[in-house]
Amino acid sequence: LEKKTKVKLQKQICQVVLDHFEKQYTAELGDAWSSVRDVLTSPWCWQHALLLNRFSQSPGLESSLAEQGYAPAFPAALPYLPAAFRCYSRTAPGRFPAQRHQPGRLKDYYLLNAASLLPVLALEVQDGERVLDLCAAPGGKSVAILQCACPGHFHCNEYDDLRSRWLEQTIESFIPDPLIDLITISKLDGRQIGDLQPGFYDKVLVDAPCSNDRSWLFSADPQQAVLRLMQRRELSSLQFQLLRSAVKALRPGGSLVYSTCTLSRAENSHVISLILSSCRNVMPVDISGMARGVSQEFTFLSGMQQHELLVLPEKGRAWGPMYVAKLQKVSST
Repeated sequence: LEKKTKVKLQKQICQVVLDHFEKQYTAELGDAWSSVRDVLTSPWCWQHALLLNRFSQSPGLESSLAEQGYAPAFPAALPYLPAAFRCYSRTAPGRFPAQRHQPGRLKDYYLLNAASLLPVLALEVQDGERVLDLCAAPGGKSVAILQCACPGHFHCNEYDDLRSRWLEQTIESFIPDPLIDLITISKLDGRQIGDLQPGFYDKVLVDAPCSNDRSWLFSADPQQAVLRLMQRRELSSLQFQLLRSAVKALRPGGSLVYSTCTLSRAENSHVISLILSSCRNVMPVDISGMARGVSQEFTFLSGMQQHELLVLPEKGRAWGPMYVAKLQKVSST
């Protein structure tokens, strides 16, 4: 049965995307690409983590997770790890059963790729801060932020109509009513928020639209895949514009985290380098302490700058891809 499953999954890989990645990532990642490729093309070895919901009472859940081989995913040695933030993972592949959305009832946990929590931990949100999640759908990182702290003002934005409805449902599934009243959900063009609310936010998360390497490899429609690969060249321009808007939206002294779930250098380091060279009021922030703190759980690409990291999936630690970079606004000009 396992062989049949592997053959079936193998057939679903989109060859045109794999060929494109093979060429690009061999050049960008070198020897690391072959082991990353093996994980990305093998969904049966992917791992899933559970972010527990601090607003839901779930007696017995943690002991049940322990029985199934799950353990706390992040060590206490991190520079920022709020006591209420609880995430569980295990080295074995397989997926914990998902909970269905039920109006009026909070879910106990959010299933995710553990690497997607690194941008939230890098952002270091504190109680009372004004926080913007610029590209918030489907809402996992917004939920994670609220597991860490209670912002004084929390603005979750998603431009795409369908994804915005998904975001609303996620928030409704995890956050109790009194706190939901403090959350603003909007469908604005993220590129305009900086002009609409200049200098307003203490923290901004830009989890940018990107070429999602995991899902693109399994594009069912080859024609759609070809179109995506053609449009891929335009993504870095959109990402830069979103980042520039985020910088405008920050107060002086405020910080932002930029993240993607792609390995692509054009959408990661190059976008950050462009912002740093074009915005004189922005400086990089060292996140190497966080990277060291989670080095047992994640594999990182070597040779990155101190203000950035790139999680590489590998067997037994099949998290990522996830790129994270942190910046601070030093003045209003």
